[in-house]
Amino acid sequence: MMQYKALEISVGLFVSAAMAALFFLAMQVSNFNALQNTNSYTLTAHFDNVSGLKTKSLVSMAGVPIGRVTEISFDPENYDALVKMRIDARYNTIPSDTSASILTAGLLGEKYIGLTPGGLDEFLQEGDAIELTQSALVLEKLISQFLFQSASKD
Repeated sequence: MMQYKALEISVGLFVSAAMAALFFLAMQVSNFNALQNTNSYTLTAHFDNVSGLKTKSLVSMAGVPIGRVTEISFDPENYDALVKMRIDARYNTIPSDTSASILTAGLLGEKYIGLTPGGLDEFLQEGDAIELTQSALVLEKLISQFLFQSASKD
């Protein structure tokens, strides 16, 4: 009888440790802590189409992750998408004429925001908006344009 109790307790401890390890791993993979970073600043950008972009998507410059998307909402005044992103404070010398594009990473089509620096000596600050944006490429629109162009040639 005591052997079974000891076995049940050891199995319970093992399962508890495994669950704690999985929780820790999930928190590391999701980068939840990166969004809570207080050493960062917020930028906004308006896009015509953010198809596939999600909150917590990467914001990168020259292939280096510098931030995360924190909020995606519809702007009823401009009838477009408003994207808010948190940029790490280490990257506080981003030129004010920087452009933002929604790009696709990998074969699975994960979307992220790629920033291309401009040439001005003024830098983006907390709450500033990125004016030059390029929306996500929608495959269905490209295919329909190709089909309509090929049909009009015939």
